[in-house]
Amino acid sequence: MGWFRPIEASPGDETGPRLASVRRTSDDKTAGAGLLLGVDTVLTCAHVVNDALGRALFEPRPPGPGELFVEVKGVRKTDRYAARVAHWIAPRTHEGGPVRNDDREWLGDLAVLRIDAPPAGLPAPDRRAAMVPGQKVRAWHGSGHRATLADLRVVALDGPVGYLDGKATGMAVGPGYSGGPLWCEEDGAVVGLVAAHFMPPCDPGGEPLPHSPQHLVRRSWAIPWQRIEAELRPLDVLADEDETPADRDDPAFGMLVAAISDALPSAYSLGDAARQLALACGAGQGSPVSPPPIEEFAAFLLRDRRAVAAFTEILRPRNAMAADRVLVAGRLSEVPLLLSPREHRRLHQLLRNVGRSVLERFPEAVREATKRVAAVSDGATLDVLLDRLEKLSGDGHSDDGEVRVPALLRVVEYVAALCPAPRQAELRLWSDSVAVRLGIPGAALRERRSDAQDWVRMRRGTPRRQRVLVQLGRAERGRHRLRIWCDEGTGPRQVSVDSDASYTGSQAARELLRVLESLSPSDRDGGRPLVEVLVDRADLNLPVDEWAAQVPGEVVPGVLGVEFPLVVHCPELLRQHERFLPDWHERWRHLDSGETLFVTDPSQDPHQIYYEGRLDTVRVSIDVPPGPRDAIVQICLAVGIPVVVWDRGRGTPSHVTKHMADVATRELPDGVRVYRANARGSRAPEFPGRPVLAWADADRTVPRLHLSEPQESA
Repeated sequence: MGWFRPIEASPGDETGPRLASVRRTSDDKTAGAGLLLGVDTVLTCAHVVNDALGRALFEPRPPGPGELFVEVKGVRKTDRYAARVAHWIAPRTHEGGPVRNDDREWLGDLAVLRIDAPPAGLPAPDRRAAMVPGQKVRAWHGSGHRATLADLRVVALDGPVGYLDGKATGMAVGPGYSGGPLWCEEDGAVVGLVAAHFMPPCDPGGEPLPHSPQHLVRRSWAIPWQRIEAELRPLDVLADEDETPADRDDPAFGMLVAAISDALPSAYSLGDAARQLALACGAGQGSPVSPPPIEEFAAFLLRDRRAVAAFTEILRPRNAMAADRVLVAGRLSEVPLLLSPREHRRLHQLLRNVGRSVLERFPEAVREATKRVAAVSDGATLDVLLDRLEKLSGDGHSDDGEVRVPALLRVVEYVAALCPAPRQAELRLWSDSVAVRLGIPGAALRERRSDAQDWVRMRRGTPRRQRVLVQLGRAERGRHRLRIWCDEGTGPRQVSVDSDASYTGSQAARELLRVLESLSPSDRDGGRPLVEVLVDRADLNLPVDEWAAQVPGEVVPGVLGVEFPLVVHCPELLRQHERFLPDWHERWRHLDSGETLFVTDPSQDPHQIYYEGRLDTVRVSIDVPPGPRDAIVQICLAVGIPVVVWDRGRGTPSHVTKHMADVATRELPDGVRVYRANARGSRAPEFPGRPVLAWADADRTVPRLHLSEPQESA
C-alpha cells in the first residue's frame, strides 16, 4: 500500500453495515432502505423510489429532477439529506418488458441517489462481496431500528436472482425492507440488496388463507452484488475498492512526473501539496511527515479521476505555468475528468437550488450549447447529462493556442441565462472560478455568456410557427371534404372555398401540398409548417399522415406526414366538455416542465385519468390494444390533456411509445415526422409503428368549425 491510501470503512456497530432510509414525500414514512455507495451516493431499488414519490410501484420512467429525502443511520446519530435520482435502471421483465404488480421476479430495479452531504459527511462505504449459496446474511427494515433485524440464508442463486430463506423465529422480511443491504458477518461485506418477499397466498378477496404446512414460509429474493456490479459498472459510479496501480505507459505519466518535479522541488512543498491533494480527493495519507515519491504522486493523478483537477486547484495560485503544464499533460490521458471534487460538489449544490422549470429545460440548453461538439440525447437524468458533458471537448473558436471553453461550462452559462438574478450570479461565479483554474481567458468565457444571453432573447422573441389547419369531413365512402386555413402567426385565415367537392386521400394530399407550397418560409424560423388536422373523435385514427400526392410524372411521392410535422386535434371533445378548458390552459402553460403518464395496462379503467385529474400531467403515452386505447385517448383529450401519443397499429408493446419517450414534449411534432420518414425508408424494419400525435395548443386559436353532429359523450 502506497502513500495515497483509500480511507477504510469506519467500524460500524456490532450488527452490520451503515444503513440508509428512503422516506416517502407524502407522509415521511419509510418507503424502503438503501446502501451507502460512495461519498455522496446511496443505492436502493427503483421501486422504493417510486413508492417514496407516490408513483406506481414499477413505473419505468425516470422520476425527473424532483427531490426526496434519505436518512443515514450512524452509530451515534441519524443525518437527513435531500436526494435526487442520479442513475435509473428501471424494473424490467426477463424479456425486457414492463413489470406488472403480479410479477414475482424481475430484473433491473436499481436507483443511485445523489444526496446533498457535506464533504466527509458520510462514512466510507462498507466492503462489498459476491453472493454465494450458503451464506448467512442479515437484513434490516428501512426504519433502521436494530430490533427489525431478520436472519436469512442464501439457499440458491438462479442467474440474476438470489433466493433467501428466513428463520422460523424472529423478524420476517416484508414491506419496508426492499433496497436494504444484505450483510454477511463472516465475509464482513454487503453481498446484495433485498428486492421482494413471497407473501402467503390469499383468497380471491385478498384475505390471507388459513395457514397450511404446504405454504411457502419466509422466502425472499435478493439482487446479488455481482449483478448490481454488472448493472452499475458501465455508469462509472463504483469506486474501485482495491487500489489499482496506474498505467505507467499512459502517455501522460512521464509529463506529469516532470511537471511535479519542477513545480514542487523540495520535500516540504511536495509533502504539503500531497497532503492537500489527499484531503481534497478523500484519500488517506501514508505519512504526516514524509512526502510520497514523485512517481507515486503522478500515479495517483492517473488513478483518481478528479485528482488532476484538484492538483491544479492547489497549484494555480502558487505557479500558474506549472498548473498549465499539469493540465496539458492530463489531456493526454483518458482518466482525468474536468472538475475537482470541490467544483463537482458545488455545481450539484447550485443546481439543487435551481427551479424545476429551469431544470426541465436542461436538455434544451445542452442541445443549444453543444451544437459544435456533440449532441447529447434527451431521456437521461441530470447527473447522466453532467457526466457526459464533463467528457466532451471544448468548442472550436480558439485559433491561437488558447484553451477552449469546455462543453460543461458552456451549458452552465446557458442554464444560468434561464435563471433569475440570484441563481444566475451563483452559476456564473462558479463558471468564472473553474475558468480561472483552467487558464481560460476571460474574454472567451464572456463570449459564451453572450451567446447564451442571445439565445434566451431569441427564444423569447421567436415568431410563432407557421401552420396549416385542415378540417376533414366525411363524404361518400373513401372521400372527404376539406376546409383549409393558414396561420402565419397572426391567426387563421381561410384559404379554401366552401363547396360540396370531395377528395380521395391522394387528392386531399395534393390540395394540402398546394397550400403548403404557397406559404413563404420564415426568415427567422426555417422549420417546416405544422399541419394540424381537425377531426371529430371518430376520425382520430384516420391515416392522413400516410396520404400521398401521387401525381403522374412527379419525382417524389409527396407523403404528408413525411414532409411535414402532422398532428391531429379534436375541438369537438373540448367543446363538449368546456368545464375542463381551464385545466387544458394550465397544463399547456407547464408543457416544458409537466409530467408524462404512460398507460400500458389494458385492464385499467379508462376513466382513471379523469378520476386522478392531475394538472401536472401534460402528456400521455398510450400502449394498449385498440379497443381500450381509443377510449383512453378520447378521455385524455376531453379532460384537457394537450399532448397524447399512441400507435394506430394493433400490436403491443408499441415501438412508437418506447421511441418517443426520449423526445422532449415540445419537440414531438418534429420527432414524429422523423419517425414516419424512417418508417418509409430503408430503416422501415427498425421503425415498425404508425404514430399518431394529438396536439392541442392552448395558445393558438382554432376557427369556429362546422362540426358534425355530437355523438354520444365520451
